Amino acid sequence: MKFLIITGMSGAGKSLALDHFEDRGFFCVDNLPPALITKFAALCQRSNKDKIAVVSDIRGRDFFQALYSSLQELDEEDFKYEILFLNASDETLVRRFKETRRRHPLESEGRLLDAIKKEREMLDELKGRASRVLDTTELSVSRFQQELDRYFAVSDNGYRGMAIAIISFGFKYGLPLDADCVFDVRFMPNPHYVDSLREKTGEEKEVQEYIFQWPVADKFYNKFFPLVKFLLPEYIKEGKSHLLLAIGCTGGRHRSVASALRLRDFLTSQGYRVNVEHRDINK
Repeated sequence: MKFLIITGMSGAGKSLALDHFEDRGFFCVDNLPPALITKFAALCQRSNKDKIAVVSDIRGRDFFQALYSSLQELDEEDFKYEILFLNASDETLVRRFKETRRRHPLESEGRLLDAIKKEREMLDELKGRASRVLDTTELSVSRFQQELDRYFAVSDNGYRGMAIAIISFGFKYGLPLDADCVFDVRFMPNPHYVDSLREKTGEEKEVQEYIFQWPVADKFYNKFFPLVKFLLPEYIKEGKSHLLLAIGCTGGRHRSVASALRLRDFLTSQGYRVNVEHRDINK
């Protein structure tokens, strides 16, 4: 059974995360009192539910003492669980509360920024115990959801268990820091030097046709795809639940984008769940 405890800073995306997991077939409970976590976990063990997600956060004023004792009980009973801690910068949290006009749970004790800073201090120890810490400061809703799938390998019917993300990028803007494997396609002919293609991207048919027409591209893909096909089951055997494959060219607009999309189509045909992001396509 996958038992996930979602917590973290108010305004960092806990409700959005819970909605996402519910869409993925999790049985979800919001604002569960920490003192009830152990009883709820025991109840879930006796049920036929195998994917559980609960949110427990600062809205419960007795949050800390009860939560830590509940986690200790789960550890003593050797109950397997994961903690997802959602974080964001102070500036981002202030902006989100201003936009939604919601009140921070601790705002009655001072200004909004003071409440955020106090909550951050109160949650510092819990953050250190988290299985995953996800900062949502720079994440769009779609990227946030992709990261949740990638971290927790949410498996839908008909898909293999490992979540795969593919990111295209430009080497001139730096490597993706969280990439597991990096592939360089700068050896392919560059559409940037073709006047009619320079302003287009690898998402467009004309660019893809230009890249794929060259014998070197065929040779590369004929070796690249079997390599990836071999690697993925080995990573799964090793217990890896998520994988980020990065494909780079010079600027991240043409060759890497087209290659990422072609790899996505191949892996989808193999039964994997794949998300694609083009990091530098608009730069």
